[in-house]
Amino acid sequence: MKFKLIITFLLISFSVLAQKTTISGVVSDKELNGEPLPFANVVIKGKSLGVTTDIDGKYSLEIPAGSHTVVFSFLGYESKEILFTIAEGENKTFDVTLGTGSVTLEDVVIKATVSREKESALLLEQKKSVEIKQSIGAQEMSRKGVSDVAGAVTKTTGITKQEGTGNIFVRGLGDRYNSTTMNGLPIPSNDPEKKNINLEIFSTDILEFVSIDKVYNSKLFGDFAGGNVDIVSKDYKGKGLLRLDAGSKINTNALSNNDFTLLKGYSPFGFDARKTPQNALSSYKFKTLNSESYTPVGGSFGVTVGDSYDVGSNGSKLNFFATASFSNDYTSKNNGLARGGVNEAGVINKDFEKYSSIAYTTTTNVMGTLGYKINDNHKLNFNSVLINSSSLSKDEYYGYIVDIANDGNGFIRRNKFEKNTLWINQLLGNHTLSEKTKANWGISYNTIKGDMPDRTQNTLRKESNGYVLSAISAPDNHRYFQELKENELAGNAAIDYKFKKNDEGDYNGKFTLGFNGRYKTRDFAATQFNLKTNSNFTGEIVDINNLDGFYNQNNFNNGYFNISTFRGNAQVTNAEKPQVYNGEQVINGGYLNTEYNFGKLTAVVGLRGEYIFQKIKWNTQLDPSGNKDELEKVAFLPSATLKYSLNEKHNLRLGVSKTYTLPQFKERALFIYEEVNEVKVGNPDLYASDDYNADLKWEYFPKNDEVISVTAFAKYIKNPMNEVTIASSTNDISFINTGDYGYVAGAEAEVRKQIFATEDRNKLTTGLNVSYLYSDQELSTNKVIRETNYNVVFTDDKSKFTGASDLLVNADVTFFNEWKNKENNLTTTLAYNYFSDRVYALGTNGRGNLVDKAVGTVDFISKAKFGKHFGVGIVAKNLLNPTIDRVQENKSNTVKVLSYDKGTTFSLNFSYTF
Repeated sequence: MKFKLIITFLLISFSVLAQKTTISGVVSDKELNGEPLPFANVVIKGKSLGVTTDIDGKYSLEIPAGSHTVVFSFLGYESKEILFTIAEGENKTFDVTLGTGSVTLEDVVIKATVSREKESALLLEQKKSVEIKQSIGAQEMSRKGVSDVAGAVTKTTGITKQEGTGNIFVRGLGDRYNSTTMNGLPIPSNDPEKKNINLEIFSTDILEFVSIDKVYNSKLFGDFAGGNVDIVSKDYKGKGLLRLDAGSKINTNALSNNDFTLLKGYSPFGFDARKTPQNALSSYKFKTLNSESYTPVGGSFGVTVGDSYDVGSNGSKLNFFATASFSNDYTSKNNGLARGGVNEAGVINKDFEKYSSIAYTTTTNVMGTLGYKINDNHKLNFNSVLINSSSLSKDEYYGYIVDIANDGNGFIRRNKFEKNTLWINQLLGNHTLSEKTKANWGISYNTIKGDMPDRTQNTLRKESNGYVLSAISAPDNHRYFQELKENELAGNAAIDYKFKKNDEGDYNGKFTLGFNGRYKTRDFAATQFNLKTNSNFTGEIVDINNLDGFYNQNNFNNGYFNISTFRGNAQVTNAEKPQVYNGEQVINGGYLNTEYNFGKLTAVVGLRGEYIFQKIKWNTQLDPSGNKDELEKVAFLPSATLKYSLNEKHNLRLGVSKTYTLPQFKERALFIYEEVNEVKVGNPDLYASDDYNADLKWEYFPKNDEVISVTAFAKYIKNPMNEVTIASSTNDISFINTGDYGYVAGAEAEVRKQIFATEDRNKLTTGLNVSYLYSDQELSTNKVIRETNYNVVFTDDKSKFTGASDLLVNADVTFFNEWKNKENNLTTTLAYNYFSDRVYALGTNGRGNLVDKAVGTVDFISKAKFGKHFGVGIVAKNLLNPTIDRVQENKSNTVKVLSYDKGTTFSLNFSYTF
């Protein structure tokens, strides 16, 4: 009996074992010549079934009988989906290679997608690309606590951000040497003083990755010397995304400020639409000058949705992605001082030993993308982005003002509201016309409205019984209104033709013929109403916190003050006609690139031709009768890039090119931009520079998420442009072709390394990039006198370029821990950024250069994911809270002209994904 029971039990057991249904195999790494790929994911789509490969790349997964889709994936590599049917008790073997190649299996359908949000995917793209470029994806931005594009690009080699702005320096070269695009199409600036848009207004929620080209190729517009930042928007491919985000933020300086008061009457969402008042010279039509208190605790909220749908039976697919977010922030510059009008002997015309600045800022982002994959050969994308940013600020200065407050009892308050609304619209197409021929194109229409509605400035002197308003100069107390509108139509088109097919079925050669063009117009208008106290009331005591008590309709009727513009008062017919300048710019370019793979050596040789036309018209206080100036240039721009693959892990690259640098509207328009301690004025005689560029780079990829690289670079610039202090009573700054030549040389090194990793998903990684730069340029007084109407006598015969830092350092250490269920994880990063001294403006007439002193910052970022739905993040920025200093380096002495600290910012963020 027992024997029969044993036999029966064994038969049942064997029967059960025989009915087991499994898939198994080996996952290999194509990028490492077919080496096993450990820790790759093998998941049955739509079911809670999955495993990871072992150290030898092997996997085995028991599944139910039926039709399934198995997904093979690894961070940064192409995902592969295999559709198959398996019978009860059957075993199937799928040996898969992940990388950029393909897999051939009988009776299966394979789909491959790659996410360029991931660090490893972008490193793989960098490794394979012939072009020399860097990219930072959404994954790395999240790990480093980056919330905007300006912060993202400063995490890459050789790039820093100008303090207090979203403008960047690439290899020490500032705004005029760089360019900004979105999906390869140009986007306008939101600031009349800048060529490039403030990258801080772009939230990382709207992008997949950011690409930085520091080596020129013919596909780009020729106005290039530092770098091009390309923002690549989301192209959603997943299913059913719905995510909610919320957060709060505090700044230690703002929180400790007991008087965080800003001008009344502005919307907390930043969408105010104030306009220049009409007939404001004959009656008082201005808003209040009084303030209200703010609770300086910032916040944010947002919603993100996305989905994709199969349409039709020929592989057509429709996907959409949309995100909307709002954030506000409070900042405060404390412990400050500010000085202006410093001469070569160190004598100071404005010496404010107490300076403070507070601001409330908002950013609203709305983005929608729609992708339509017609079939495997044709795809269309439409992108629309609306960004509204605003800043309501108050700057206060206490101290000495020559001829106004000689006893150090002066006070200046400037309130300013700025609002910029950018609308980007793009239509993109990609088409495979044949095995040899592909085409892509794009068109965009962008608009920007940049307004400064009602900047107020009041200058007072403190007497024994209170404050009195200055009446020395009419502009001492004013209301200023500024409007900017820019429209740009741009387009590009390119066609690739492959030739010379080899034995492996790949093509060795490729021709690319392309065109891009852009047409841009800018209309700028500004009106300043000066409120000058009449002589009978210059001793009137006023309350600095209730200036409405003096500036009101009743006092205006009674003759306490009069209102005028630079053209005159109400008795002058055109007195309220604003200062204006209008710009028009056309750039059309065509190019031909030839790429050929000789084996280990791949070469790309390109030639681009461009026609550039720029026209400026103005009517301003410097030229009330008005005038115009035109700039025309034809440029032929050769370029060559060589890539030599030493082996699977090592590349050697060389890039050489010729480019140019074009002056901007604001640099050539004869208009004055006035700050309290600084005045900038345009120069119509400014003209383009020519640039010659060379890069040599070695890079090594030890693993899929690691890189070590070293780059040497050099630039020779003919007729370089700089910001220069010109001879004037107020030490104005203008834009000048300062000499016949200048050059930049330097080296960059980058390391991204995994320190250790364990099978249970603990991983410690580090990143370091260092850039050293040497710049030198000729300064020629005779050239400036010969070519311009400005009086400039350079203090030195040679100088660094403005914006050039000798040393740039970015470093980070990240610890990643994933719990056993793989749905809970924690990422913690400590990040460091440093830039050395850099020239802000060149010194003249015995005065030294204005120099921004070195600054180092430390940030801490910790982000956790709990299950599939919930995430939380803690970020602490600027932990060291260094003092920000600008000095004037005179030969006899060094004078500090600006100093403050920004405090530390802490933020707490939550997200929930449905």
